[in-house]
Amino acid sequence: MNQKRIAYSIVGFLLICMFACQKEEVAYPQKPNILFAIMDDVTYMHMGAYGCEWVNTPNFDRIAKEGILFQNAYTPNAKCGPSRSNILTGRNSWQLEEGANHWSYFPSKFKSFAESLSEHGYHVGYTGKGWAPGVAKNEDGSARDLLVNRYSEIKLTAPTANISNVDYAANFDVFLKDRNEDEPFFFWYGGLEPHRGYEYGSGIAKGGKEVSQIKDEDIYSFWPKVDSVRTDLLDYAFEIEHFDKQLGKMLDQLEAAGELENTLIVVTSDNGMPFPRVKGQEYEYSNHLPLAVMWPAGIKSIGRTVEDFVSFIDFAPTFLELAGVSEEQSGMEMITGKSLTDLFFAEKGGKITEDRNQVFIGKERHDVGRPEDQGYPIRGIVKDGMLYLKNFKPDRWPAGNPETGYLNTDGSPTKTVVLNSIYQPNTFKFWKESFGKREEEEFYDIANDPECLNNLASDEKYQEKLKEMRLELIATLTEQGDPRMKGDGNLLESYLYSDKSGVNFYERYMSGEKVNFGWVNASDFQDLSKIETYQQMKDGGNAITIEKK
Repeated sequence: MNQKRIAYSIVGFLLICMFACQKEEVAYPQKPNILFAIMDDVTYMHMGAYGCEWVNTPNFDRIAKEGILFQNAYTPNAKCGPSRSNILTGRNSWQLEEGANHWSYFPSKFKSFAESLSEHGYHVGYTGKGWAPGVAKNEDGSARDLLVNRYSEIKLTAPTANISNVDYAANFDVFLKDRNEDEPFFFWYGGLEPHRGYEYGSGIAKGGKEVSQIKDEDIYSFWPKVDSVRTDLLDYAFEIEHFDKQLGKMLDQLEAAGELENTLIVVTSDNGMPFPRVKGQEYEYSNHLPLAVMWPAGIKSIGRTVEDFVSFIDFAPTFLELAGVSEEQSGMEMITGKSLTDLFFAEKGGKITEDRNQVFIGKERHDVGRPEDQGYPIRGIVKDGMLYLKNFKPDRWPAGNPETGYLNTDGSPTKTVVLNSIYQPNTFKFWKESFGKREEEEFYDIANDPECLNNLASDEKYQEKLKEMRLELIATLTEQGDPRMKGDGNLLESYLYSDKSGVNFYERYMSGEKVNFGWVNASDFQDLSKIETYQQMKDGGNAITIEKK
């Protein structure tokens, strides 16, 4: 009798499991088309769907309304090249050898998901900026394109001299016509906007904007609240709007071709805005990016806002899964990211899963300008409304050396204003917050301090939480094979910078050679030994308090 009961119990348990599994299965169209649209340098809050009133993005907003808006999407590395490497491989920067760095020689061993999709029946191509900047070659030394087929030949008359003349939408149309009938596609729309530089005042002169649209609260407190910064922000907005208009044309093309229904559309950015203390750093506004996803045939519960944490390394496994390509079939190195399909097919919004509660971030070398082309290595974890950062080389300048122009921050009117703030004690803090040296550990309550200005690393009240996050970061990085956890940080420093014109920049510039620094302004180069205010602050002096008369 007992044996029968055991047998019945086992059968009953198996039936329950079977029905539970059947219930969790989601039927979705096989091999959807995929349109991946990525802006170049946009912080998450600067899209209409996130409540921004001075940037008009009706097409991004439409995708969010008819799909899903993600509130916590992060890139592991806030710089163009490494961020795109993370996307294409599904691996974090510290797992990509040379690919950890900006302007790298991309390792031939790492296949991109786009290359894999092309091998499994997808028509693959891109327009504008693909994986860049850097050099990618096959094992035999032949040229390699990580996005397979380039479509950027058709040009337009750009709204400004600094907006790309690539007609993104027209090139997408050519791509669609090139594919075979019933062949699914993957297309990467790599907008070059709003990357620097801008045509100063274009947001006002050509975008119909007004300086008064930028309120004081729209300007981060680590920049002066002056009209040149407001104008710079409006130029940034105008370029975002150009990207969005081209996206709208692509949506129209898909609709006219009857392809919109079964096309997964993903819209995001590669890193935060190209302004001081944001792009190229590892703070909240550097890595926290916009993300909206739409797929009429697949995502049924639309108009949701999802709060789960997602990382850019999650895109690759998502696209492979939807294309019906297993990780083994893909031929790719082991993927660290996790497919987002469970979030796509959930019925509710908000926080959906328990395990998507953190993201890991960090960087190695971005732009050159330090002695021996050194980087500024950082690792970090975002969790529970807190950000923990470990700066491995706090003796170095985080945005690049002053005497070589702080090359990891693009030249701009805002950068100029911030750099000039070093000359006055009452404005010195603006320079310090963007360009000054940092503590070895940083700990921020980003739920209440998203600007990351109040470092809590030495606050007794936060020591237990800091220790918890530090240990979790170390354990995860060790598991992922981060060279810095093995004491091999010098390996990551040794990889060559692939832009020949910039190699050994510091030594060449300091010896008097004329070297290319086209992405910053000549006025960005500062000799701190000649700046009295900096010396006062360095020696422990206090800023002068100026009373209002």
